[in-house]
Amino acid sequence: MDNETVRANLKNSPKLKKLIDWVIMNQVQTRPRWFVRLLAPLYQHRGKHSVIHRSARMDTPPYRKFSLGNYSVVESFACINNAVGDVLIGDYTRIGLHNTIIGPVKIGHHVNLAQGITVTALNHNFDDTNKRIDEQGVSTNAVTIEDDVWIGANAVILPGVTIGNHCVVAAGAVVTKDVPPHSLVVGVPAKVIKQI
Repeated sequence: MDNETVRANLKNSPKLKKLIDWVIMNQVQTRPRWFVRLLAPLYQHRGKHSVIHRSARMDTPPYRKFSLGNYSVVESFACINNAVGDVLIGDYTRIGLHNTIIGPVKIGHHVNLAQGITVTALNHNFDDTNKRIDEQGVSTNAVTIEDDVWIGANAVILPGVTIGNHCVVAAGAVVTKDVPPHSLVVGVPAKVIKQI
């Protein structure tokens, strides 16, 4: 049985899905249980000469894809989370110190993320005023960062954003909408200030 068949079967059996999720994920810590984390190198795809620093928090349960390309690095104290969507990272890409990546996210080749960056495709639902926010679940909208992109320290990339090829996102920028290729964006919310 392939992954798509397994996912379809789980979708049709909510009780089984909930049981499997409980076995894999610590419900309080919202991360894979210790024995699942020990097995991570067996189900994560890590390219040749790629490095994941030991202090990185890899919240990557096996029911979603995690892929790190050749010669790519996940630096110390980064957090990668694919629990709600795949995280795919290309070749020669650096995920900097204290970065947080929450899928579904696709990051291309030759991308450099400086320190303290958040890239998130996740939002908490909050429209129903009769329920607490933590009862309303989450929604996702995939983020794509194309090839040859540099993102400055403490930038935030929000759900649904695509950053085109050969772009620079200034430090501290909050990117709320798509960035066309060959652009420099700055500010909160981020705006294109010039073509590069």
